[in-house]
Amino acid sequence: MKFQVLDIIPHLKNPVTGVIVSTAERLNQVVQTARRAEELGFDSFAVGERHAGEFISSSPTTVLAAIAAVTSRIRLQTGVTVLSVVDPVRVAEDYATIDQLSRGRLELVIGKGNEVLQYPLFGLSLDDQWELLADKYGLLRRLWREDNVTWSGRFRPELTEATTTPRPFAGSPRIWHGSATTLTSAALAAQWGDPLFTANAIQPRENYKILIDHYREEYERHGHDPRHQYLGSGSGAGGVFIADTTQEAKRQFGPVYEALTIGRNVPGNNSPFRDIDHAVAEGPALVGSPEQVIDKILSYHSLYGHDLQSISLPTTLPFEQQLEILERFALEIIPAVRAAAPTTLWEPADLFGGRPEFAGATSPDAAGTITADHANHRRNLVHAQ
Repeated sequence: MKFQVLDIIPHLKNPVTGVIVSTAERLNQVVQTARRAEELGFDSFAVGERHAGEFISSSPTTVLAAIAAVTSRIRLQTGVTVLSVVDPVRVAEDYATIDQLSRGRLELVIGKGNEVLQYPLFGLSLDDQWELLADKYGLLRRLWREDNVTWSGRFRPELTEATTTPRPFAGSPRIWHGSATTLTSAALAAQWGDPLFTANAIQPRENYKILIDHYREEYERHGHDPRHQYLGSGSGAGGVFIADTTQEAKRQFGPVYEALTIGRNVPGNNSPFRDIDHAVAEGPALVGSPEQVIDKILSYHSLYGHDLQSISLPTTLPFEQQLEILERFALEIIPAVRAAAPTTLWEPADLFGGRPEFAGATSPDAAGTITADHANHRRNLVHAQ
């Protein structure tokens, strides 16, 4: 298994102590965490995007550019790029710039976002969120794969022989699809033969398994090559917390977790796991001893079969404590999970594995090759019938 650190950059008071760091300090913590994650051997670092609520992640491109400047090997991802509310031409330009700055380390994760207030902010209707996502994704794919794109759609002016610059570092970056609540994102990922990232954030695991199963069924129905099917999974809202024993972890982190959970009141988007005992026993939260966390990740892997595990730090805690948790996770949890759950993601069998400069940049057209593999797989299925 591979491992990602995700920060959607919430900017909140610690609900127990009342302490909150400045905006500047919080943003700098994201960059410092990414640099430390690379030192500890994490595979990727992702930055979220929100345009409403208690978040300061409205400009993930700026934050990722800062991270690109202080790292050299860790892959850079988003979590998610809210493609429904932003212009795909701007997305193509900005993220290709980051791809060049990082020399091929970028992979995008797109979605429609789960913050409804973003839509009126951009003059868009929430009723159009899924159509916006599908329409804009179709254009983004072409902008990164083609020059002189001529295109028309429902939600933006048409393009005539448009080429965005800069071009990506070595062919189109890989694009994942984030999925949290409905079958629609899972179906869109499967339609294109792209990887899926399940939020696994606040709901019971069975809810996410329905979306994953739908993705896999649709992926097969479309006749895509299974070698290129990858799945990522989140780790529960609230953040990872590790202590010597699970009881000690619950004692230390429980008051923070429960206060944050009580303070969140977003109808339809609230966790049913209101107390720390329930969250640890049945929810997706990775809170406990190293052995408890290892067992939970592997239990999810047995259900999901995921290749990439994402974690988020409890960002209302003192920063030094966050880094201690990050280090313990890297040293005490990652080796055991890697050994028990191998994957081909970002390995030689994965065409995107050789895309960054540090890996040799041996696959300048990984996206095109995968599209061709999908087509060949469909032809072989027809011939076998």
